[in-house]
Amino acid sequence: MKTLPEHVKQYKSTPEFTQDSVPQGLQRNHTTAAGVWGRIVVSEGSLSYAIEEPQAEQHVLVPGSCGIVEPQVPHHVALTGPVRFCVEFYR
Repeated sequence: MKTLPEHVKQYKSTPEFTQDSVPQGLQRNHTTAAGVWGRIVVSEGSLSYAIEEPQAEQHVLVPGSCGIVEPQVPHHVALTGPVRFCVEFYR
């Protein structure tokens, strides 16, 4: 799994999502803006995180393991059961 660069700073976060409230847009391929990194933080349950390019990757995120979203890289999440998570944004 990738890591956040040391020079980036968090500037916002989504509300906490559950399996009942996760937006459809997060479950379809999407990207962050240029220079914007994301960190998917699971607080309960598990979540599938797929990176589409440049090389396909699939990860199961659980509490204690975060998904790192690189700027402008297509990705999506998929529900695997009950979950609570948020997405932190860095630049």
